[in-house]
Amino acid sequence: MGLTYKQAGVNVSAGNQLVERIKPHVTATHHSHMLSNIGGFAGLADIPKSYKNPILVFGTDGVGSKLELAMQYDQHEHVGQDLVAMCVNDILATGGEPFVFLDYFATGKLDVDLAERVIKGIAHACQLAGCALGGGETAEMPGFYSDSQYDLAGFAIGLAERDELLTHKTLTETDVLIGLPSVGPHSNGYSLIRRILANGNEPPTEVLEQILAPTEIYVKPVLACRELIKRACHITGGGFEDNLPRVFPPQLKASIELGSWKVPVCFEWIQKAGNVETEEMFRTFNQGIGMILICDSANANSLLDKLQSENVSAVQVGELQPMDHEFESGRLIVSHEGMYFS
Repeated sequence: MGLTYKQAGVNVSAGNQLVERIKPHVTATHHSHMLSNIGGFAGLADIPKSYKNPILVFGTDGVGSKLELAMQYDQHEHVGQDLVAMCVNDILATGGEPFVFLDYFATGKLDVDLAERVIKGIAHACQLAGCALGGGETAEMPGFYSDSQYDLAGFAIGLAERDELLTHKTLTETDVLIGLPSVGPHSNGYSLIRRILANGNEPPTEVLEQILAPTEIYVKPVLACRELIKRACHITGGGFEDNLPRVFPPQLKASIELGSWKVPVCFEWIQKAGNVETEEMFRTFNQGIGMILICDSANANSLLDKLQSENVSAVQVGELQPMDHEFESGRLIVSHEGMYFS
C-alpha cells in the first residue's frame, strides 16, 4: 500500500469532523443577510437595503504571541475573542459596522477538541460584535508547526454610510477625548510580557487574569453613540504614541491627563517586574484605555451618559489643543512629532 496523506501528517477526516462540530456555533452568528452556510467554497451575503450609499470597510489582524500564553494556560476560547476584537474594533474606528468575519486556523496536528474551543470563542465574539462568522479555513501543516502549536488570523468586512464615516469629520482644538476602559493589555505587547515571565517573574492571580483576559469588543456601545462622535482611535500596537496621531491633524496635539482613569494592576506589575520605563509603557500598551473617542466639548457629558447607559464606564481623559499650547504638569502630550510628559 502506498504512502497516504494521513501518514504524511494530515488527517482529512479530523478536518471534516471539526466542520460538523463547529456548524452550530457558526450558524448561531448568521444574520438574515447571509445567503450561504458553512462548507461551501466561499461565503455569500447581500448588502442590507437600509444602506443608501454603502461603503465597504475591511481589516485583518491576528492575536500575536499572546497565543503562546493561551497554550500555556489553556485559555483557548479567549483568543478567539481577541482575534475578532482586533479586527472589528479597527473597523469601528472608521465608523463602520462589522458585517462578516472570516478566520484562519493553522496547526501542526489538528486537535478537534481544541480547535472547536477556539472557533467557539470566535463565534461568541462575532455575536458580541453583531457580525456573522461567514466561513474560515483550517490548515494542518505537519513539520511547519509543532503538533501542539497553532496560529490564528482574522479578516473582517464592515459597512458604513458614505456620509457617516468618522474619518471625514473635522476636528478642532478643545475637542474632548473620552477613554473606554480595557481589562488589560488586550492583544498587544505580549513579546515584552513573555520576556518578563521568562525571567522567572510569577504574576499574582489578579495580574495573570488581566494579562490573559480577552480584548474588549466596543462595537455595540460605540455604534449606539455614533452621532455624538467625531473620531475614534483603537489603542493597539504602538500604544498612545503611534495610534492617536492617526486620527487628528498635524496642527493639533492630544493632551492626556494622567490619573484621570483607573489603570489595571497588571500594568504596574509589568512595569515593576520588567523595569520598564513609563514612556515605554505608554508606547507599548494601552495602559487601561482600549479606545479613545473624540467629540465636541459640548457633547462630552451626553456621550459619557450614553456610554454609561450602555454599561461602559468611560471617562474624559483629555482634549485636543493647538501645537503652541503650553500645558501644566501631569499630562502626556502626543503629537505627530512624538510623545512626552509635561
